[in-house]
Amino acid sequence: MGSVALAPLLLLLVVPAPRASPASRKCDLSGLWRNEQESLMEISALRDDGSFQGEYLTRVSLSGGCIRASPLSGARQELGEAAWPTFGFTVRWEKFSNATAVFVGQCFVDTGGKEVLATTWLLREPVGSLQEDWRATR
Repeated sequence: MGSVALAPLLLLLVVPAPRASPASRKCDLSGLWRNEQESLMEISALRDDGSFQGEYLTRVSLSGGCIRASPLSGARQELGEAAWPTFGFTVRWEKFSNATAVFVGQCFVDTGGKEVLATTWLLREPVGSLQEDWRATR
């Protein structure tokens, strides 16, 4: 595995908040999430068709620029009552980076009742030529 900032697996953990009892809880992507790098993601608009909007505030910057909250948009796929939802979203980094990141994952509720997002991500930076394509995706 590479450095922490570029690790291919990112777990986003929910910020604790009072909710229903663990037995009746279901993964609901809406709300504020924090990962082990202290980055924050807020999904504020979860629609009936599964699409959602929000913001991502990364604590990691490849450019060294001023980090700002960046818009995200995605979709959730519900597989039925017994399955945990899968999802994917894209972050368009706002003004401090010319890269784009995509995340895919699945929401779970652990044995303690905490919602957990298990995700994998890719980050794409622009390169100047097709010959440099090999180094554009992390």
